[in-house]
Amino acid sequence: MRIGELAARAGTTTRTLRYYEARGLLPARRADNGHRTYDESDLRLLTQIRTLQDFGFELEETRPFVECLRAGHPEGDTCPASLAVYRRKLAELDSLIGELRTVRATVGAQLERAERARAGLAAEALVPGGPEPVCELGGTYP
Repeated sequence: MRIGELAARAGTTTRTLRYYEARGLLPARRADNGHRTYDESDLRLLTQIRTLQDFGFELEETRPFVECLRAGHPEGDTCPASLAVYRRKLAELDSLIGELRTVRATVGAQLERAERARAGLAAEALVPGGPEPVCELGGTYP
């Protein structure tokens, strides 16, 4: 198949395919007329690359999977280099999850503090002569 058909079937652009070719991720085969030619194995490589990128893998991190597929491993992720990338990505994700938990706890604590402060202002407003609570955005509290 030609580059346009491969791009359409893979859900990408011909420009992306040329970039992958330049990076050595997609083989560069040419027909006698000079046109690029591809087959189903190339579509499989692209599917693997796109799936990994959808999961947050950088383009260069897909290389071991592509090489594993080219070596004849049907899933492209059973080679030692692919397994190492999986391990690194899991460690990265675990770290990000930890950071997000910390941020979530901080935001939760800020919300609790703000709700207590709002409740206190509302209670003071009910006291005769107490202050009228005012929102920073230009309104009053109910």
